[in-house]
Amino acid sequence: MYDRRAVLQGCGVALVGGLAGCSGSTDTGPEEVRVEMTDDLVFDPKDVTISVGDTVVWETTGGVAHSATAYEADLPDGATYFASGDFDTEAAAREAYPEGGSVGEGETYSHTFQTTGTFPYFCIPHESGMRGTVVVED
Repeated sequence: MYDRRAVLQGCGVALVGGLAGCSGSTDTGPEEVRVEMTDDLVFDPKDVTISVGDTVVWETTGGVAHSATAYEADLPDGATYFASGDFDTEAAAREAYPEGGSVGEGETYSHTFQTTGTFPYFCIPHESGMRGTVVVED
C-alpha cells in the first residue's frame, strides 16, 4: 500500500523544485532569430524584437524570390545599413534587384544588429504589402 497524500505531496515538491530552476534568466549570448519570406508575400514573423548583437536570418521558404531591404532614411542614428546582397545604400539595392540582392528558394540573408532602435525593412518586388520591423533593445 502507499500513502496517497505522501505521493501527491512528493509530486508537488518535485514540480515546484523543477519550475524554480526555470524562472531565472540566464545570459546565453547573442541569439539568431529567423524570419521566413513566404509565397504568401509576407515576412513571418512580420515584427521581431531582439537584443544588441543578435542576428536576424531571413529565409525564402517558397518558390518566390524576395529581398530584405532596410528603409535607409528610417534607420536609427549610427546604424549600419542592411540589405540582402550586402548593399551600402537603399538606392544601390533597388537598382541592382533582381540580379543582386534576390534571396531565392531555400536561400538566406543575415544581418547582425549592433545599434538599438527600430529598423523598418521591406521586400523590393513586393514592397506594397511585404514590410517588417526589427526592434533592437539593450
